[in-house]
Amino acid sequence: MIDPEILEELEGWEDDADDADDADDGWTVSGGEGSVGQGSAATGALVLVGTPIGNLGDLSPRAVDVLSNANVIYCEDTRHSRKLLTHAGISGVRLRSLHGHNEVDRIDEVIASVAGGRTVAVVSDAGMPGISDPGSRVVAAVAAAGLTISVIPGPSAGLAALVASGLSTERFCFEGFLPRSGKERRSRLTAVAEESRTTVLYEAPGRLAATLADLARQCGDDREVAVARELTKLHEEIWRGTAAGAASWASSMAVRGEVVIVLAGAPDVEVNEVGDGPLIEALEARLAAGERTRGAVDAVVAEFGIARRRVYALALAVRNDDPSPGAPPEGTR
Repeated sequence: MIDPEILEELEGWEDDADDADDADDGWTVSGGEGSVGQGSAATGALVLVGTPIGNLGDLSPRAVDVLSNANVIYCEDTRHSRKLLTHAGISGVRLRSLHGHNEVDRIDEVIASVAGGRTVAVVSDAGMPGISDPGSRVVAAVAAAGLTISVIPGPSAGLAALVASGLSTERFCFEGFLPRSGKERRSRLTAVAEESRTTVLYEAPGRLAATLADLARQCGDDREVAVARELTKLHEEIWRGTAAGAASWASSMAVRGEVVIVLAGAPDVEVNEVGDGPLIEALEARLAAGERTRGAVDAVVAEFGIARRRVYALALAVRNDDPSPGAPPEGTR
C-alpha cells in the first residue's frame, strides 16, 4: 500500500517563468539491449504515456516499462516528472521539456528522433498528454510525417469525474477549460447551455465559483451538476446537486487542486405538434380584424409555440401573397 503522504506529493508544483527545463536536464540514456529504447529506423515511435492524476499508485506497469526504456521523455515540467520517475524507480533517461510555450519549437527534434529509430515518450504533469495539456501539436506533426504513434492509456480526470457524477454517460462532450472572459467565453457558455449531451469541463480552483455562477445563469439554477476535486487523492470529493447549489457551495469554501465540472445536458424541448388548420384559422381571424401580417404572425407564433418560418408561410398562403424569389421571411434577418 502506498504511503498516504505520497498521494499528495505531486501537488503544489507550479510553472516557473524562467524554467530551466528548456535545456536538456543532463540525464543520459540507459536502455538495455533489446529494449524499446534501442530500436532501428523501422521501430522508432512516439509514445503518449498516461500518468497519475494524484495517486502515484495509478502508474501502470506498462507505463513504467516504456518510460524506463525510452530514449527521451518529453515532460510538461521535468522537475515534476522526475519526482514521478524517481518514485517508480526509473533513472538514467534523458528528460526534455514540452509545454505550451515551446511545443511548436520541439516538433522538428521529436520527428527527427522518431525517424531515427528512437522511442520518444511524452507525458503531461497528470493524465493524458494532449487533453487540455501539451502534446496534440506534436502528435499531429508526427502523424503527418507518417511515423509511428502509440498510446499507453492511463488516468483521466475528465472520465473519472464523468463516470462518478451520476449523470448520463451515454453521450457526452469534453469542453476543457472555458475562455476566461469576453465574447469568446459568453459564446462558449451559450453553446454549453444548449448542448443536449453531458458536458465535462475543467476549471482552476480560484475560478470555480465564478464559472458555476455563470453556468447557473446560462443553464438555469436547476440544471444538474457534479463537481469533482482532488480525484484519487486523500481528500477526494464529488459534490452533486443543482448549478445554483454548486455555485453557493464553491463560494463558501477554499477549493484546492484542479477541478472537474460535469454538467447535465439541456432538457429536450417539447415539440408542439399543431396541424395547419388551427394556425390558419388563427391567422385568418387576425388578418380579417385588420392586423398586419407581421403582427398576426408574431401573435400566432407566441400562442402556439410554432416556428416563425412555418407560420409566416401559412400567412402568405392565406393572403395569397407569395414572396418574391429569394426574399427572406419578415423578421428573420
